[in-house]
Amino acid sequence: MVAEVRVIPVTGVPDVQEKDDLVSLIVQACQRQGTPLQNRDILVVTQKIVSKAEGMVIHLAGIEPSEFARQIAREGDRDPRHMEVVLRESRRIVKMDRGVLITETHHGFICANAGVDASNVGGQDLVSLLPKDPDGSAQGIRQGIRERLGLEVAVIISDTFNRPWRMGTMNVAIGAAGINPLQDHRGVVDPYGYQMRTSVTSLGDEVASSAEMVMGKVDRVPVAIVRGVSYEVGPDGARQLLRPPEQDLFR
Repeated sequence: MVAEVRVIPVTGVPDVQEKDDLVSLIVQACQRQGTPLQNRDILVVTQKIVSKAEGMVIHLAGIEPSEFARQIAREGDRDPRHMEVVLRESRRIVKMDRGVLITETHHGFICANAGVDASNVGGQDLVSLLPKDPDGSAQGIRQGIRERLGLEVAVIISDTFNRPWRMGTMNVAIGAAGINPLQDHRGVVDPYGYQMRTSVTSLGDEVASSAEMVMGKVDRVPVAIVRGVSYEVGPDGARQLLRPPEQDLFR
């Protein structure tokens, strides 16, 4: 049982550029504000700064939209070049209606516009893509912290997704390292003697969404420390959170 969880915003991270050393930027920002990392902390890092550091930012001036992208753009009053990038980042289109595009990315995520986003990128006609390997990105940050500080922390790469049947967006884990993002309660007996049969908690998404409360959307807080969470160290990353097709009732 967790007695208390603390969520600490990490301020002072500079505007990230391609090839920046994220580990150094994050460690220095934590130390400057007097909240240095500790063993068993969970570090939540927004997808946007990971994508910037990894060069996953595209200038739309170099994109030639297809006729299909132009059609989608007309229906939704969108930039056809943006829609072309979305199509290129998509494995398949799940739903398309009135210019809204829900796709499955090459990673297997189901989300709006394949995660292609123009907000908080740093300039007009720039869009960011999701990292090519979010779990690998998380593992790289975790390993870098171990090498610099000798600490064992977990790392979650977060992004904002819409949710079926619910209004509003929420941060979820698209990458993870050093933490099992699923808590399996199957077989556990509740206080009334009932044995749970299907209950599996998405701890990774819970941690990502809790960090969002101190990050905000326009507050330039791309990192948060979540401290006090009891978690199991796991090697498999956030790919565990993708529901297999044979279990997907809506596919």
